[in-house]
Amino acid sequence: MGEALARARILLRPVLDFALPPRCPGCGAIIGEPHRFCPACWNRLLFLGEPCCTCCGLPFAYEQAGGGEARCGACLAEPPAFDRMRAAVAYGEVPRQVALKLKYGGRPGVAETIARFLERHVEPSTESVLVPVPLHRWRIWKRGYNQAALIAAALGRRRGIEARLDLLDRTRPTPPLRGMNRRERAEAVRGAFRVAPRHQDRVRGRHIVLVDDVFTSGATAGACARVLKRAGAARVDLLCWARVVREETADSGRE
Repeated sequence: MGEALARARILLRPVLDFALPPRCPGCGAIIGEPHRFCPACWNRLLFLGEPCCTCCGLPFAYEQAGGGEARCGACLAEPPAFDRMRAAVAYGEVPRQVALKLKYGGRPGVAETIARFLERHVEPSTESVLVPVPLHRWRIWKRGYNQAALIAAALGRRRGIEARLDLLDRTRPTPPLRGMNRRERAEAVRGAFRVAPRHQDRVRGRHIVLVDDVFTSGATAGACARVLKRAGAARVDLLCWARVVREETADSGRE
């Protein structure tokens, strides 16, 4: 049955590509293969990696003293609640359009595109479990899905890691964080998350990998990480499609 389905997909691929050609997740231009960017959008992506802050992943202009253990000034002054954060790209116009297509544009397939770019940052472990940053149920009813859950599920399939899409609950709706300062954002999400009671035993001693679309101030991720640590998580990391590198670009505002 599986082989027959695979053959059918191969035979139907030209027909589907003609009727629904693959499009660039950034600008929508027709491209040769799914989950790829057109040359113009590709050239506008800034991929993140070493050298960077070992904690929050903020890129450094050059290798720091201390090698891979160097931290940025912000993490030294106020260590975040999570242990490690990595993002695929720096936040900018093209990553913003990708996030908007997934979040508001009814394009759930974009989650697979994001997962392909994120998997290089995943450290597989039998103790790891992927957990999306949750939306409140009212938001899910309105939108139809949680974009972070779609990314986590796609990433779990690609890397063979357990994904628990309902491990965290958002207990109350929170206002959009756009336009708030760091203190206001932290206050807005305080007490808004909990580990679902039925999943308490799945947290203790585990390596939790939080998954989200965009990282701005870290208020939402920090609130989730603190809840997970209190529930007994041994380690909490964070994976995002894009992270803000300069404050003036921080206009996304996680719900």
